[in-house]
Amino acid sequence: MITVEALTKTYGAYTAVDDVSFTAEPGRVTGFLGPNGAGKTTTMRMMVGLTQPTSGRTLIGGHAYADIPNPGRHVGVLLDASAQHAGRSGREVLSLGAKVMGLPSSRVDEMLALVSLTDTEAKRKIRNYSLGMRQRLGIAHALLGDPQVLILDEPANGLDPAGIRWMRGLLKGFADRGGTVLLSSHLLHEVEIIADEMVVIGQGRIVARGTRETLTAGSQGGSQTMSEDNDRLAAALRAQGVQVDPAGAGLQVAAEPAVIGRAALEAGVVLTDLRATSVNLEDLFLELTSDTQREAPGAPASQPADQGASA
Repeated sequence: MITVEALTKTYGAYTAVDDVSFTAEPGRVTGFLGPNGAGKTTTMRMMVGLTQPTSGRTLIGGHAYADIPNPGRHVGVLLDASAQHAGRSGREVLSLGAKVMGLPSSRVDEMLALVSLTDTEAKRKIRNYSLGMRQRLGIAHALLGDPQVLILDEPANGLDPAGIRWMRGLLKGFADRGGTVLLSSHLLHEVEIIADEMVVIGQGRIVARGTRETLTAGSQGGSQTMSEDNDRLAAALRAQGVQVDPAGAGLQVAAEPAVIGRAALEAGVVLTDLRATSVNLEDLFLELTSDTQREAPGAPASQPADQGASA
């Protein structure tokens, strides 16, 4: 379990992360969402001791990361797939990690097979890896110590559709076995598919948290409809206080299909199309972060190195 308590990071007058608190539970995938520059990477760096928080703390399994003996055996971390020694091969990177963690060399072969890096690819220098291959290697390194917790920053970057599907299954399987997964992403569709819980951050502050269902429960998706007499149908709906707007050859209605069906019946209008429209995660994300975007007026022109574009 990951518990983040009031994490804050300031750089002079600039607050990069502001009183961030949330939990990531065992057996679940928690998505950490936000626009570029929202503070995701800085938060994750503080969680694993790479950036010193101004205030607040993170507990992983009840302990600060720095206090966990041989942490790679308990927490798998991938924050930057490109931050690997370019002159070493993939196998060398994993072999060094195995030695540091006290693992048998056979574990290296297991991880290479798990992430589908061939023996030829494993012997290649990392400078010659594609971003997708570096992501696979980074995931292999995060899983090397058979941890109970995974903390992954944008793990789908550089993966092709087949690779994203593979990663999705890998992480869901990890959570299904009781593991805790925290992954950050701006690939909203992927998070919508894989995450059990979502935490949304904007301009360093948490703006929403919960499941997809609870987050979208208060949003009115409405319905789309078309009839043989749209004007008459619209008038009948508006008479009931329902918002109706033109939408192509039909109508966008802020009401459930059943409400529209009853109104059409009472008005004697024949419906030719009627379907519910739901608010998807992208709509919700843009709504929640509309006033916390990186490009918003007043955003700092530059940020410290720790707060890069992938944050």
